[in-house]
Amino acid sequence: MPNLPPLESRSSRSGRTIYLDYHASTPCDPRVVEAMLPFFLDCYANPSSATHQAGREAAAAVEEARAGVAGVLGAEPGEVVFTSGATESNNLAILGAAEFAPKGRNRVLASAIEHKSVLEAGKALTKSGFEFEIIPVDRDGLLDLGALSRLVDDRTLLVSVQAANNEIGAIQPVLEVTQIAHATGALVHCDAAQALGRIPMDVGDWGVDLLSISGHKCYGPKGVGALYVRGGARFAALGPLVFGGGQEHEIRPGTLNVPGIAGLGRACEIAQAVLQPEIIRVTRLRDRFESALMERLRDTTRNGALTRRLAGNSSLLIHGVDADALIANLPGVALSTGSACTSGAPEPSYVLQAIGLSREEAYSTIRVGIGRFSMQNELDDAASMICAAAEHIRQIQVPTCA
Repeated sequence: MPNLPPLESRSSRSGRTIYLDYHASTPCDPRVVEAMLPFFLDCYANPSSATHQAGREAAAAVEEARAGVAGVLGAEPGEVVFTSGATESNNLAILGAAEFAPKGRNRVLASAIEHKSVLEAGKALTKSGFEFEIIPVDRDGLLDLGALSRLVDDRTLLVSVQAANNEIGAIQPVLEVTQIAHATGALVHCDAAQALGRIPMDVGDWGVDLLSISGHKCYGPKGVGALYVRGGARFAALGPLVFGGGQEHEIRPGTLNVPGIAGLGRACEIAQAVLQPEIIRVTRLRDRFESALMERLRDTTRNGALTRRLAGNSSLLIHGVDADALIANLPGVALSTGSACTSGAPEPSYVLQAIGLSREEAYSTIRVGIGRFSMQNELDDAASMICAAAEHIRQIQVPTCA
């Protein structure tokens, strides 16, 4: 693992917040910030302004970043379309593909634990006469391939499945999904926002037709992402969501976010370079954290696929402890109860319910995300603080016998 620049958010021993919410967003790697700065201060021209040198330099930076994104995906640069993030990419893939749906293909399938931006896009299509159906998952959060085989048919336009889940970290069998879907002529879209920089990715090996990523899940900036389009964006059968200039082959028009794109490209280059040592390091940190917490805190279980999950993921069900109350008693630790896109919702996590947890169990689950800048001492501190807070809540919630 290369030497990492220091970050301000380190350990409770220094009075700073311990950040354990890497699934919601990652810190921007200082090397990424360094790559972005020139495009704020010096090379600030519009990359579509090809009549002068400044514009051409900005355009060259965009293409360099496109190559960086393509490299980490195993794609060709011409297959990468820049967007504002995975939510837009997901919508563009699903709604855009529907614009060019062949006659008779009016069904879209998605797993029960997809990100809201996939599920809501699928539901939106029903207003246009499409059918939207949910593919169940098992207790580990892995797609039921048998159910997929029964659901997909020659009326299916597209199947959407995550590479890895944003709450329980389950890594899906994308290749198998693609083989089943392609056998009926259906397209496959993969939301890989959580996978980028966390597991090896190769769109050629997976065989997917469309794939979404986001910068801020991979130590890059917020507000930038990309959509991979198999065969090239120039020839893509995708309808745009917005209309305007001719940028990105008119699939995603609008002035390009050059600093963000440069940051995304650099983040992808770094991710490709450090992937394997980072997986090893983060897995060790997570396993030590879980062992320390579960040895002390009775009636704590882990959710999801323990052997097929992201290295930095830990979804913990602490029985008898309300997760919101627990987090309220942990001002020095930043973690969550589930997806940041549904935080504050009165209903418990639909992901946890889809894998069979009761409402009460879902309300007692916390999500811990560990990543590149997590340190062993801060995780040791966090485990101790979580245990102390949970034990305190249990004492005040459970009446003692006289």
